[in-house]
Amino acid sequence: MSRPRLSPAPSALAKHAQRFQELKRGLDQLEYFCKGTVLKRMTKCGKAYCACRSDPTKRHGPYFELTYKVEGKTVNVRLSPEAAPLYRAASAQFRKLKTTIRRLEKISQAVLKLQAQIAQAK
Repeated sequence: MSRPRLSPAPSALAKHAQRFQELKRGLDQLEYFCKGTVLKRMTKCGKAYCACRSDPTKRHGPYFELTYKVEGKTVNVRLSPEAAPLYRAASAQFRKLKTTIRRLEKISQAVLKLQAQIAQAK
């Protein structure tokens, strides 16, 4: 004996649609973005008698780099101290974009699953 299929609640679809629209509006608020991480490096030089060899507090720098991957290879781009905060903010925007897209995809999958159940119940 087969059980009757329960159709998904329309309120669930409405809730998902509302959240999807909220996330889409969040995309309008994104600023410029780039993938990668901004690093601050303190380095040792090649001079044998330089103080940076023995004392970590006397290392040279800071030097800023943007690091990211292209086709499996790490790319490092030297940044000026003035550019580092700009790229750091752009990198944070890229992470925000990726998070938003993951959330949009998750909601889309849930809605498609519910719509498939409704179509199957007809």
